[in-house]
Amino acid sequence: MQENVPDADPTIDTGPLARWMDAQGLPGAGEALSATFISGGASNEIFELRRGDSLMALRKPPRKVPKGRNEIMLREFRVIHALNDTDVPHPEGIAVCDDTSVLGSCFYIMGHIDGFTPMGDLPSPFAESEALRNQMAYELVDGIAKLGQVDWRAAGLEGFGKPEGFLERQVDRWFAHLDKIKFRDLPGLEEAGAWLRSHTPKHFTPGIIHGDYQFANVMFHLDEPARLAAIVDWEMATVGDPLLDLAWILMTWPDPDEDRNQGYVDFTGMPSREELMQFYAQRSGLPVDAMDYYIVLARFKMACVLEAGYARYVQGGADNPKMAMFGDVVLDMAANARQLAEQSNLPATT
Repeated sequence: MQENVPDADPTIDTGPLARWMDAQGLPGAGEALSATFISGGASNEIFELRRGDSLMALRKPPRKVPKGRNEIMLREFRVIHALNDTDVPHPEGIAVCDDTSVLGSCFYIMGHIDGFTPMGDLPSPFAESEALRNQMAYELVDGIAKLGQVDWRAAGLEGFGKPEGFLERQVDRWFAHLDKIKFRDLPGLEEAGAWLRSHTPKHFTPGIIHGDYQFANVMFHLDEPARLAAIVDWEMATVGDPLLDLAWILMTWPDPDEDRNQGYVDFTGMPSREELMQFYAQRSGLPVDAMDYYIVLARFKMACVLEAGYARYVQGGADNPKMAMFGDVVLDMAANARQLAEQSNLPATT
């Protein structure tokens, strides 16, 4: 297995970036531009931009640009820009660049969010207060309740996704995605896929979905009470069934009688899965009685998505060493998808 570990934080050339920003009429024209690396996920990098009195953020693919990632940048910007006049917490969409000669890839500039992502240790007072963590959970769910209710056509997202037949396409789509990079067996995935095909809901209300909705992809304001500051990382967004975003939260959410200190979030004091489902139903007006289907689909999809990243890492095509951990996570997701499918009492639809 080849490991590609960068020697230092990524950097960007501020010279061509400043010239491009000037041509777009962005704030701070003529001022010195600084770009500071903030974070790099498994697929993208974020930089803080300072220019005069202006503070913004830039998002771009990693140095080794994976196939299709430039197009994803353009899609991400389209959706956050469409949300600018809505009540959905998100970074303001400011400007997008499809000229790869500027920085070596497409990128976009968005509003800077002053807040925190609840990964690892929480800041005070959230670390000490179970009541605040309880509020964080409901704020998390409220974010997608608002997102799913946006009039996506009025927001200019006609053609952004294909809601007609969205659920019927899911199994074939993600199996096809997996087939392109398949290098090992994933026990349980075939069984989960077969169950999904026979339990696909016949109807749903289309809406904007984030596609990877979880605590890792939101930010909260630093002061209390707990308030969602922004939903971030929109690379898997589309127009489809909003209930899949709720399932993305619930697929690994522990109930109070289970281990509540797992992964990167301490769930102590947070609501149960049932409480979150009922809150979402109340806020969104959408039914949650077929949630087993959506959770199985979420686990199935997650396994396929992460397996692609893991395969790229194994083959030496990814810079980020964090992808190494995906290997076991994929196997767990596939097994858990099959387990819930076998245990579910949801009636078949075909």
